Amino acid sequence: MATLWVGTRKGLFRYDQGAADQGAADQGPAWAQVGKPAFLAAPVTFVLDDPRDGGLYVALSHGHFGCKLHRSDDRGASWVELPAPAFPVSDAPDAPALELIWSIVPGGADEPGVLWAGTIPGGLFRSEDRGASWQICAGLWDRPERARWMGGGYDHPGIHSILVDPRDSAHVTVAVSTGGVWITRDRGASWTLGGVGLRSDYTPPGQQEDPLFQDVHLLAAPACDPARMWCQHHNGIFVSEDGGLNFRESVGVKPSVFGFAVAAHPQDRDRAWFAPAIKDEFRVPVDGKLVVTETRDGGGSFAIRDQGLPQLEAYDLIYRHGLVVDGSGERLAMGSTTGNLWVSGDGGGSWSQLSGTLPPIACVTFAR
Repeated sequence: MATLWVGTRKGLFRYDQGAADQGAADQGPAWAQVGKPAFLAAPVTFVLDDPRDGGLYVALSHGHFGCKLHRSDDRGASWVELPAPAFPVSDAPDAPALELIWSIVPGGADEPGVLWAGTIPGGLFRSEDRGASWQICAGLWDRPERARWMGGGYDHPGIHSILVDPRDSAHVTVAVSTGGVWITRDRGASWTLGGVGLRSDYTPPGQQEDPLFQDVHLLAAPACDPARMWCQHHNGIFVSEDGGLNFRESVGVKPSVFGFAVAAHPQDRDRAWFAPAIKDEFRVPVDGKLVVTETRDGGGSFAIRDQGLPQLEAYDLIYRHGLVVDGSGERLAMGSTTGNLWVSGDGGGSWSQLSGTLPPIACVTFAR
């Protein structure tokens, strides 16, 4: 049985794929919502299902009441509140304050209890006790270049992508919107700015290839080859062969090179999925047709996958963490800003709608 967690503007939903009732032949057993949503009415900004110990973490954004973090050790039956990452106390009038927990990822298999969290404003935090306490990564926070980071869709810059190398837990790569790609090999003590080859159409001439001004929307890497990184950028799709130091651009991608989400096949380094849209002030599917684009040759060519997706007057936007693939590489899930939720059981070749009435979806993740 598979479990899918869906984080929405109005709480956390759970869907299970049953073993008895058969669905469409190409999608396998049917999916069904399980129980009532947790944290009803609270915006869920990220969900982590930790494969190391089964801990389930949910980040919430309560508006006036601030950001909250919760963990469940019994698959959502009960929850304990944890302290949210916090910036150093300061009397300065412009002192940073936590606005959003944008990403939480587990440390390596050899680091039980270690978590990394990315926030808005652009802080990277580390916990060594399953979220009971957090320390800001001063090695990145104190970089002088951080003063030149900018907000993308938000007023302040944020860290949304954190990739821990499964071969070396000290090797971590993060992406900032907007501030480029940063790499550490010593658990955050020192950092290198990567992203050579990325380009930004939105910056003045002479700055378009500056790695510091790159608005990386999401980074993803296959488990089989962590050095292969896929980048969905504000104005393109880029591929790295060296862990984010250098990138090459994919060209001729239809219907659009703009998007937020990318999912990397865990066992095939050349295969990845994207969710294109019209960029900037529009942010809706091209021609009202929602599609997923897939490459199977390392970004050399892309195929449009639209079977089961709306092809008339669709206004769905897929956020950064709204497209995910499971460990098999065949089961995918996708959730949109209009509350539509789809799954695929055949590697994205066709899609089935699970719901069209959910609140706007921020993130989806399979249980590990």
